[in-house]
Amino acid sequence: MKNRFKIRVVLLALFLMLIQLHANKTIAVDLCEQIAYAYEDGKVVFSGRISSGIPSRRTPTGTFTILEKKKKHKSSLWPKPNGGAKMDYLLRLTWDGIAMHLGPVPNHPASHGCIRMQRGFAEKMWRWADTGMEVTVEGMPPHIVNVNRMFPWRYETTWLEGW
Repeated sequence: MKNRFKIRVVLLALFLMLIQLHANKTIAVDLCEQIAYAYEDGKVVFSGRISSGIPSRRTPTGTFTILEKKKKHKSSLWPKPNGGAKMDYLLRLTWDGIAMHLGPVPNHPASHGCIRMQRGFAEKMWRWADTGMEVTVEGMPPHIVNVNRMFPWRYETTWLEGW
C-alpha cells in the first residue's frame, strides 16, 4: 500500500515537471520602455533593461524566432572593419546580424541594431530561452537629447513621432 502511494507521488511529480518543461515561453521587447520581458503561459516571470539600436541602425520590429544560442560569441561585423566584439549569451534573431546579447546598457538606444542586455539579466535570459522560441519586438524607441551643456553625460529621453 505504501509503495503504491510512493509511486503515485513520483508519477505526479514527473507529470508536473513535464508540464513545466512545455510551458508556453515567449519574449517581448518593448523598444519604447527599453525593457525585455520573459513570459511563461502569458505571465511575466522576469524582465530587465535593454539597449536597442541607435537612429542610424534601428532595431527591427516584428516577430522573430531564436535561431541559435551561443554562450561565447565574437562578432564578425563589429567593430568595423574586422569584427571581434564580444557578444556573449547570444540569442540570434536573424541570420544577418540581429541578436539579443550581453553588452553595455545605458539609459537609451546605443547598439548597432542588436538588443543588448545587462550582465545577470543576459545570463538568466540565455539559460531560460530555447531555440525556436518566439520573440516579439515592438514600439518606438526613445530619442536621446542632451539637456545639459555643463554636464554632457546627462541625457533626457523624448519620443519623437516617426523616429
